[in-house]
Amino acid sequence: MPNDSSTRLPVIKIADNEEIATNDALAIEEPLEIRLEHGDVNQRQVQNISVTMRTPGNDSELALGFLFTEGIIRKSEDVNTVEHCFIACAENKENVIKVSLKSSIEPHLHNTERNFYTTSSCGVCGKASINSIKTVSTYNNSNVENQVNADVLYQFPIILQQHQKVFADTGGLHASALFNSQGELLLVREDVGRHNALDKLIGAAFNKNLLPLDQYILLLSGRISFELVQKAAMAGISIIAAVGAPSCLAVQLAEEFNITLVGFLRDHRFNIYTQPRRILLSKYEDSY
Repeated sequence: MPNDSSTRLPVIKIADNEEIATNDALAIEEPLEIRLEHGDVNQRQVQNISVTMRTPGNDSELALGFLFTEGIIRKSEDVNTVEHCFIACAENKENVIKVSLKSSIEPHLHNTERNFYTTSSCGVCGKASINSIKTVSTYNNSNVENQVNADVLYQFPIILQQHQKVFADTGGLHASALFNSQGELLLVREDVGRHNALDKLIGAAFNKNLLPLDQYILLLSGRISFELVQKAAMAGISIIAAVGAPSCLAVQLAEEFNITLVGFLRDHRFNIYTQPRRILLSKYEDSY
């Protein structure tokens, strides 16, 4: 059934050289412009920070998550309001959102220079990329001993699939989910962009004052890119698991930040790329 995150459009389906005219559910993709209002009461200024292609829904979480993972804002208490701004367009959609900071808060706008690295993955110098994250990250996982049993981990993709409502209709969305070590699903967010899904999730945790997320496990529905590990590191996440594969720079960044990285989690199998001590295997449990 269509909702704010999906729509139905005409399609011709072909099977065994037979064609059927019908309607198909597709994920909606629209631009969202994120604006930031800050400054003294008598000298407020509004800056356009970013435009991202996203699936509508949880826009305030997306904006807050993006600003936090980019190191521009630090605490939920710094935020005054988050609201959509209507702009003139054919369908009169709410595709501009403004985050207003308290007058006493100065945003860390110099951190927007770090955005260069979010689009480059393994094509950039790994050391320069990782150092750029270290300059703005608040949390350190060096002494975090969050652990999860492999038998619990095996269930995560099954549980996530049961909660991917829009993906079930469209097959076109990524998801990020937050679990505790007992296997309970705490948060899940979907989006056409994998980085947006994670920003929405972190934005929701930011609103609930759950940060740092060092005692939880992040599950990603696809592959693990550098930018996803970057965002997870900013939120203090200590364990990342994914259905897909990691990139080489994602592994390097996870190692630098003492994050346990698990890939190819499906069909009772997975690979551990970094910090294996946090994954408890039944027959080796005593040795970790």
